[in-house]
Amino acid sequence: MSKPKILVARAIFPETIERLSQHFEVESNQADESWSKEQLIAKLQGKQGAFTTGSERIDTAVLDACPDLKICANMAVGYNNFDVDAMAAHGVLGTNAPDVLTETTADFGFALLMATARRITESEHFLRAGKWQKWSFDMFAGSDIHGSTLGIIGMGRIGQGIAKRGAHGFGMKVVYHNRSRLDAALEAECKASYVSKEELLKTADHVVLVVPYSPASHHTIGAAEIALMKPTATLVNIARGGIVDDAALAVALREKRIAAAGLDVFEGEPKVHPDLLTVPNVVLTPHIASATVPTRRAMADLAADNLIAWFGGKGALTPVTPVPPAAS
Repeated sequence: MSKPKILVARAIFPETIERLSQHFEVESNQADESWSKEQLIAKLQGKQGAFTTGSERIDTAVLDACPDLKICANMAVGYNNFDVDAMAAHGVLGTNAPDVLTETTADFGFALLMATARRITESEHFLRAGKWQKWSFDMFAGSDIHGSTLGIIGMGRIGQGIAKRGAHGFGMKVVYHNRSRLDAALEAECKASYVSKEELLKTADHVVLVVPYSPASHHTIGAAEIALMKPTATLVNIARGGIVDDAALAVALREKRIAAAGLDVFEGEPKVHPDLLTVPNVVLTPHIASATVPTRRAMADLAADNLIAWFGGKGALTPVTPVPPAAS
């Protein structure tokens, strides 16, 4: 019996390729080329499965052109690269990789918050440029983390992880806004209070975004929302590009309407809005919140597990689209 054919769309751990090869006929992309949509369609011809990352857009055009495709397993918790409705209409299953990156991403979110509040990137650039000649009382004086108010928009597992770090480790007052309120036990565990989005923006010293991207969450933070924030406040986005209006944020940073921002994700990434590159009071990182070796291995393993389980007739582990019948 021949093995199902799958495409691994980006470079991944060689051990993952080896494991997948035990179950599938694998075409991989260990050169890590960035394919156009036309190239992706060409590569998917005759493939029943795909191991994807957030870079590969699976939409109607791809699905219409790839009738053999049955499952796409994302090596990411986010899946805004999937057109979920189109996949459901075509009977193509999508899976993601939740939970395995929660703590690592929460670690990074808090690290980015601290770097932003304490002006670490800005001061390092100053030092490297040879501008440090003497001490001064206000040199790169930032804002405190301990005892301040942390506002979290998006209180899923990662948001809860950040809340716990702030409340338990730094004595922060935690407020949050979410589509639905947490139950009382979870709120108590996170030491977090539910407030409206407007109240959060007005009162928080540090705002962290951990919202899944969807058309409804596009530009959750734009010029109007930034205008509600304190001029001393910081904004951190570890969610997805498009949650923040990057152009409006760049203007606000330049005009010091808020103190600083920390961004791990961007609209149109890997391109970054050019104005963000010219303001000093922003920390920029290239979408690396989950980037530790153990966590990336766990993400790859879960994506592989989904493919192996589904083609083995057991059903996918973490589906994010309506579930067609398992392969038989």
